[in-house]
Amino acid sequence: MAAARRIVVKVGSSSLTTAAGGLDADRVDALVDVLAKVLDGDGKGDGGRDGDGKGGANGKEIVLVSSGAIAAGLAPLGLDRRPRDLARQQAAASVGQGLLVARYTASFARYGRRVGQVLLTTDDTSRRAHYRNATRTLDQLLAMGALPIVNENDTVATDEIRFGDNDRLAALVAHLVRADLLVLLSDVDGLYDGDPRTPGASRIDEVRGPEDLDGVSIGSAGRSGVGTGGMVTKVEAARIATAAGVPVVLTSASRAGDALLGRHTGTFFHRTGRRSANRLLWLAHASAPRGALTLDDGAVRAVVERRTSLLPAGIAAVEGEFTAGDPVELRDTRGRPVARGLVNFDAKEIPQLIGRSTRDLARELGPAYEREVVHRDDLVVLD
Repeated sequence: MAAARRIVVKVGSSSLTTAAGGLDADRVDALVDVLAKVLDGDGKGDGGRDGDGKGGANGKEIVLVSSGAIAAGLAPLGLDRRPRDLARQQAAASVGQGLLVARYTASFARYGRRVGQVLLTTDDTSRRAHYRNATRTLDQLLAMGALPIVNENDTVATDEIRFGDNDRLAALVAHLVRADLLVLLSDVDGLYDGDPRTPGASRIDEVRGPEDLDGVSIGSAGRSGVGTGGMVTKVEAARIATAAGVPVVLTSASRAGDALLGRHTGTFFHRTGRRSANRLLWLAHASAPRGALTLDDGAVRAVVERRTSLLPAGIAAVEGEFTAGDPVELRDTRGRPVARGLVNFDAKEIPQLIGRSTRDLARELGPAYEREVVHRDDLVVLD
């Protein structure tokens, strides 16, 4: 933890806002104080960078994934609670995102530090060109000494293109920027083996694998009612990150400094896997399938066991409305999802391709049809 150079920090709405829904300037400043001092190394807040122009004076870099846009917009719009309908959530996000970034900008300016806003939807990360753009933007911000502040683009995101919660977004961003550590800040100081408000509940100091959580009742951590996450989403985020080779610390916002400086705090999730191709992680965990392709038994074996591309000859059925480049689910004949991939054809084109060879299709329909329905580089097998 102490040796981590590039760190992704995620903070939830409940750690930044009042119960009424407005931004709590003192809470924001307290978090910024910790982050700036970690970057400066000596805690003096001189805003300096190291010799290659990257990160803080000690070579550390931080990407902040911050919730709070919708919560920050509630009070200004006269809302006393988080709305349930998407339209009013988007309106609150539109008002609140500006307030949130303005508060961060002013707070980091006390340390001579610049911030950059990065708003993402799953569409920005599952599509190849958009994914590369997101990677370049985050890398360039860090290279120029700015601290990226990432949030889901709630203003325009629909149910079909939402990450769902910023815990999962943080896990994916940690992999996207090749982070050495992910710190998830909550309103409790770690993962407990029961409700932390119940006498006798004990904090779990380390999680080395899923077996360490057998029998553990994982409930909601948040009690403020202004966010969407809970302990379940944080554990799922830790599973995604650690499977991709990024260790995770889960602790309270008040203990952020301890986590970032490598002191014993919260719950530490050990790595369980290695880094994989970046975009495939997004495809597996951040994309919402727009349709489905049913594969025959031979195609299932080819895709799952031999990791080959999906050809038209192996398709048995198609459902849904999608266009070329959309994520689709690949299912076996029993309807069980076995993989996910980015399709190369529109849904209306596929019925004429089913069960046919690419050679025959090219001869009848033209050379554009002599290609895979889903290329293996755009395909991820599901567990």
